[in-house]
Amino acid sequence: MTVPKYFRPDMEQKLDGLDELAQDCSYSWTHGADEIWRELDAEFWEQTRNPWLVLQTVSRARLEDLSKNEAFCEKLRVIVSAHRQALSEQRWFQVKQQQDIALRTIAYFSMEFGLSEALPIYSGGLGLLAGDHLKAANDLGLPLVGVGLLYQKGYFRQAFDADGNQIALYPASETSDMPISPVRINRGEWLRIQLLTPSRLWVRVWQAQIGRIKLYLLDTNDPANHPVDRCITAELYGGGSEYRLSQEILLGIGGWQVLQALGITPDVCHLNEGHAALLVLERARHFMRAHNVDFATALTVTRAGNLFTTHTSVEAGFDRFSPDLIKNSLGLYAKELNLDLDGLLALGRIPGNNDVAAPFNMAYLAIRGSAAVNGVSRLHGEVSRDIFNPLFPGWPRYEVPVTHVTNGVHAPSWDSMEADELWTQLCGKGRWFCDPEHLAKQFHHVEDQALWHLRARNRSRLVQFVRDEYSRELNVHSNLLDSEVEDLALRLFDPNVLTIGFARRFATYKRPNLLLTDPDRLARLLTDPHRPMQLVISGKAHPADLPGQRLIKDWNQFMRRPEIRNHAIFLSDYDMITAEYLVQGVDLWINTPRRPWEACGTSGMKILVNGGLNLSELDGWWAEAYRPEVGWALNGHEAEHTDADQADRLYELLEQEIVPAFYERNGNGIPERWLSKMRESMTTLTPFYSANRMVREYTDHFYLPLAEKYQRRTVNGAQAGRSLSRWLSRLNDLWPKIHIARVNIENREAVYFFSLQLYLGDLTAQDVRVELFAEPTEGDTDNIHEMHIDHALPGAVNGFVYTISIPAKRPISDYTPRIIPNHPDAGIPAEAQAILWVK
Repeated sequence: MTVPKYFRPDMEQKLDGLDELAQDCSYSWTHGADEIWRELDAEFWEQTRNPWLVLQTVSRARLEDLSKNEAFCEKLRVIVSAHRQALSEQRWFQVKQQQDIALRTIAYFSMEFGLSEALPIYSGGLGLLAGDHLKAANDLGLPLVGVGLLYQKGYFRQAFDADGNQIALYPASETSDMPISPVRINRGEWLRIQLLTPSRLWVRVWQAQIGRIKLYLLDTNDPANHPVDRCITAELYGGGSEYRLSQEILLGIGGWQVLQALGITPDVCHLNEGHAALLVLERARHFMRAHNVDFATALTVTRAGNLFTTHTSVEAGFDRFSPDLIKNSLGLYAKELNLDLDGLLALGRIPGNNDVAAPFNMAYLAIRGSAAVNGVSRLHGEVSRDIFNPLFPGWPRYEVPVTHVTNGVHAPSWDSMEADELWTQLCGKGRWFCDPEHLAKQFHHVEDQALWHLRARNRSRLVQFVRDEYSRELNVHSNLLDSEVEDLALRLFDPNVLTIGFARRFATYKRPNLLLTDPDRLARLLTDPHRPMQLVISGKAHPADLPGQRLIKDWNQFMRRPEIRNHAIFLSDYDMITAEYLVQGVDLWINTPRRPWEACGTSGMKILVNGGLNLSELDGWWAEAYRPEVGWALNGHEAEHTDADQADRLYELLEQEIVPAFYERNGNGIPERWLSKMRESMTTLTPFYSANRMVREYTDHFYLPLAEKYQRRTVNGAQAGRSLSRWLSRLNDLWPKIHIARVNIENREAVYFFSLQLYLGDLTAQDVRVELFAEPTEGDTDNIHEMHIDHALPGAVNGFVYTISIPAKRPISDYTPRIIPNHPDAGIPAEAQAILWVK
C-alpha cells in the first residue's frame, strides 16, 4: 500500500518499508521517521501528526521524485532497518523467559486506547493509561495483545459558543485515514464474526500495530447489519444504558471470540475496568464446550487466568444495568451457560441480595470472575477494599482481596525533544528498557544550567503553541487582518514567566475551579508587575454533565476580563497533541480533586520527565509520591477543611512559596530553590512513575503467577480445576454444619491461652484453618496466629480441640478465634468467602 501497483518494481524497492513505518503507532514516541514524513509533506505532517494519512494523500509525482533521491532513500533504508531490528531484538521479558517462564500470551481488554491523535478511540485518562500500557509492553518485549473497539466518531470534539458554553461535535472518522488495516484470514478474507446476543450481529475486525504489539479493534459498522446495530460502535461513552451494554457485550464476548478465531488462547486476560467483565463469562463458556464441564467448573478454571484492574473510586461509578435489560440482552446467552436468569444476575450482585430490582454491577462480575483485583494507587487500593467489602461479608476490610499497582506513564511518549536528549546524554538510549531504579544515580548529576535550559526551551515551545491556537481562534471568530491577529497573539504570554497548567476532564469531584474560588486574588497573582504567572487550562466535560460544563463556562468568563486576557487561556478540544505541549511546557501542574475520589491521576506524572513540578491534593499517586523536596501538596483532609480553606491554602502556596522560588535567581540567573526540587523530582519520581515500572510490576506480581495458576488448573484434562470446583461446591454445602461447643480463654501471666472445641461435620481438618485474629495496629502487624489441633474429641466425627498460646502484648479482648476455608490452590477469600467468627 506504499505506492500504486502500477509503479515500477525498482521504485517499490527503493521505498520499501514506508508503509510499515506509517502504520506502526510507535512513530508517536520514537520520532525516528519524523523527517521522512516532513519530506513527504511538511505542512500536512505538522497539522495531522498522522503518517498514514500523509502517505495516503501525497502525490504520485512526489513519491516518484523521492524514489530518485538517493539521500532520501538511504535515510529511509537506515530507519526501516532500525525499526525492523527493534521488533526482533531481545528485551526484558525475553531475558526472563530464559528462566523457563511459562507465559505465552496476555490479552489486555479496554474500552478505549489512547495511542496517538491519528487513532481517536480514547476520551481521557483510562484510554491514555491503556495506550501507555501497550507501548511499555512493546518496550519490554511482553507477549501481549490488545482488544478494544473501533469507533466511527470516537469521543466528542469540543468547541465554544460566544458565551463560553461547551459545544459537543461528532465528526466521523474515516477508517482509510487511520493507521489500521483489516485483519485477513485464510485466503485473504476479512475476519468477521457473528454474535448472537441477542440478535445476529456481524462484527468486523481491524488491527493496529504498536511496535511488536497488536491491537485488535471490533467494529459493527458492517453493511450486513441493521442500521441501528451499525451504530453500536459509533460513539465512545455515548447513548444510554442499552447502548453501553451493547458495547460491553461486543468488547467482552466478541473480543474473546475474535481471539479464538485468530487461534489465540491467552494464559492471562487483563480487564482494564469493568467494561470488559462479560469476558469472564465467554471465556468460561468456551472452556465448558472444549472440556465438557459445567459452568461452575469452567469459571473455577478460567478465573485463575483473569486480572481485573479497577479505576473507580465510588461505587456509583461502576456500570450497572437493570435486570430487565440484562434479561433482554443476555437471557439467551445465560442458557448457553446453563444458568437461569437469577443465577446470572447473582454474579453481579452483593451476596444475599434478594431485591428483584437490584441492578447488575459489572465490577462485581469482574471480581467474581478474576483471581486477582487491583486498584491503581496505594490509596485507591484502600478505597477499593472499602467499596468491595460487601462482596466478602464477615471479612475485615483490610483482608478484602484487592491490592494495588500504582499507574505509570510511558515517558518516551510524553518527553520533549530536549528532555529526550538530556535523559539520553545522562542515562543512555535504552533507559526505558532497563531497571528504572538504575536511572536515579545516573540522572542526579545533571547540571543546573542544563535543567534551566530544558525548562526555557520547553516553555518557549508551549508559548508558541498557545499563540498559534489563539491565532486560529481569532481567525475563525473575528474579522481581523492577519497583522492584527499577529499583534494580538504576540501580546499573549511571555516565554520567561512562570507557566501553570491545569488540564483534565471537568467534573465536580475534580474541583477544577478551586483555583477560581477568589477570582480577584487569582487575577493579582497573574498580573503581578514583578512576578507574574500565566495559566493554561484545557479539558472537556461529558455532554451529559451540565455541572461540569458550567465550570468550564466560569473559566471562559474569567478569562474575558481585560486584565487577564494576555495571562490566561482556555485551549479548546483537549486532545493528545494539546496534552503533549502542556506536559512538556508547564513549570507547575495543578491538581485539586476531592480526596479520595481521584483513583490515580496520571496527568501529573507526564510532566516529571520534562522537569515540571506538581502542586496537588494528597490523592491518587501524589499521596504516595509527595515529599517537600519534590513539589507541593494541599492538606488532603476535606472532612476538616472546606473548599474555601483549601483554596486559601492553594493561594498561599502560590504567593509565599511557589512564585518566590521560581523568581529568586542567583548571579547566573538560576533559580536554585526551584531547580533543587526539579532535580529531585526528575531523579526520584520519573523512573518510578513510569509505565516501564508499572508493566514490570504487573508481570511479576500478576501475569506470571496467574499464568502458572491457570496452567496448573488446566493440565491433565483440567484435573486440578475440576477437583477444586468440587471442593468449593462441597464447602458451600457443608459449611453451615460447623459449630463450636466450648471456648476457653486464660491469662497465664505473660501468656494468653485459647482453646476451642470445633465440630466440622463432614468437612475435614484439612478443609479449614482455625486462627486467632486481632485488628492490626500500627505497631503490631503480627495479628493473625494459626491455632492447631491439640487432640481429637472422643466419639465425634471430625471433632477437634484447637489451642494456642501467644505472648500477652495486647489486651486479651483484642483477640477473636475464627474459622476460614483452607485449600492449597484456592484464593481465600477471593474464591471461598465463608468465615465463622467465634464469639
